[in-house]
Amino acid sequence: MPSNKNLGDQGENEVIALVPCPNCKKKLMVLPPNYPLYDVQCTGCSFRAQIKTNQCKPKAVIFGAGWEIMDKVLKSGFMIPHLIANFRWMEKGKMKQEILFYPFIPKENLQKRQLSEKARRANYWMFNYTGLDKLPHFVLYKK
Repeated sequence: MPSNKNLGDQGENEVIALVPCPNCKKKLMVLPPNYPLYDVQCTGCSFRAQIKTNQCKPKAVIFGAGWEIMDKVLKSGFMIPHLIANFRWMEKGKMKQEILFYPFIPKENLQKRQLSEKARRANYWMFNYTGLDKLPHFVLYKK
C-alpha cells in the first residue's frame, strides 16, 4: 500500500496529466516539494492550487495539511488556497475517478485538529476541509 506522500505525489501527477488550468486551459505543473500552501501552478497564468487525493468517492470531509502555515495565511488576511480534490475508487470492479475544483473555501470550512501523542508527528496541529458537499465546485474530470 502506498504511503500518503506517494499517494499525494501520484495524485498531483494525475491531475496535471488529466486537467488543464481551470482559468486559462494551459498546462498545470507541479511545484517543488515542501512548497508552502500550493502543489500546482499554471504554466501560462498566475493560477495556483492545493491538491488532495483520496481513495474514495467524493465526500464532505477530507484531510487538509499542517495548521501553522494556514493559520498564518488566514491571520494575514489572505484567502484559503483553491482546492483540487482528486477522488479515486473502485466500483463494481471498475476504477472510478472525479477531480473536483473548489474555487472558494470559507474559513468556517476548516476544522483544526491535533494528532495523537503516539503519531509520528506527536501533537502536531493539522486541519480538515469540511462541508465540501455543500460548497460550490466544478467537475474538472470524471471517469
